[in-house]
Amino acid sequence: MVKLGSKFSLGLREASPYKFCRMNIESFKVFCDLCDTGNFSRAAEASGISQSAVSQQIRAVEKKFGVPLIDRSRNLFTLTPEGSIYLEACRDILERFDSLGSRFRIAREKLEGELRLASVISIALHNLPPVLKQFRKSHPGVEVTVNYRKAEEIYDAVINGHADLGLVAYPKARPGLRAITCWQERLVLITPPGHPLSGKRPVQLNQLQGQRFVGLSPDIPTRKHLDKILRKHGVRVSYIVELENIETVKAAVEAEQAISIIPESSVRQEIRQGTLTSRQIAADRMWRPMGAVTRRPLPSKAPLLEFLGLLTPRARALLPKEILG
Repeated sequence: MVKLGSKFSLGLREASPYKFCRMNIESFKVFCDLCDTGNFSRAAEASGISQSAVSQQIRAVEKKFGVPLIDRSRNLFTLTPEGSIYLEACRDILERFDSLGSRFRIAREKLEGELRLASVISIALHNLPPVLKQFRKSHPGVEVTVNYRKAEEIYDAVINGHADLGLVAYPKARPGLRAITCWQERLVLITPPGHPLSGKRPVQLNQLQGQRFVGLSPDIPTRKHLDKILRKHGVRVSYIVELENIETVKAAVEAEQAISIIPESSVRQEIRQGTLTSRQIAADRMWRPMGAVTRRPLPSKAPLLEFLGLLTPRARALLPKEILG
């Protein structure tokens, strides 16, 4: 964490239309400590300042922006909506400042070390390869390992420090974890050739009523998303088997002469080979978001920061412009 002796500061020039207010790294850290402890005296002790100084810093920010950060009408420490926004901004600033050393090394040195990825199978096989190929070509000194795991295992691996970055569908932020959406992919209906529902035009959801269906396991995020859509439209399918990953779902659709709904990129090879067909679905929300989960605050590990910069413009926004070039 940033030392209180740091002189780095952010401020607005007198010419700004806003009133001048000096905000420095120390004040951002103090506010984070206050929110973490929920107690002014403990936050003051952690920062090495007086309790009144903590209050003065917070009131200065509230005066500058004209909004309350803390709900003072309650006995318990509670942030206002504006306070939650300010807390997120403080943490982002501290994360960037703390990782400057690694980012400077990225700018001037060849990357070395280890990068541990954990990914669900579908992303590892269909979305990750081009990014991984580019990263390995640019940074041959980094040893990259990819472990194939279930989504819940990936969240646990990242939070416990067993993986530097996780790749999952429907990424969700959790305590201590940041989630970044990197891709959006269409969900399509797949059938064996010659199936009554095979064709080129988009299929209506009500046409799936009663159909023999190969599904993912009920605890998998993509299955949960599809179940919500089917319930909303009053459609019930007949699950003949429930499987752990998309690769086995495709094989079961072909073997059982049944149908399923999976991400479009996952079935491209089978379509080229003529073993399966696909149709778009005429319904809202037939998309699967995919992305990364990392620890919060972001570890200052150079290979991780560089890999994040390759994933998506949203992830690149975490890195300073001088590092990205």
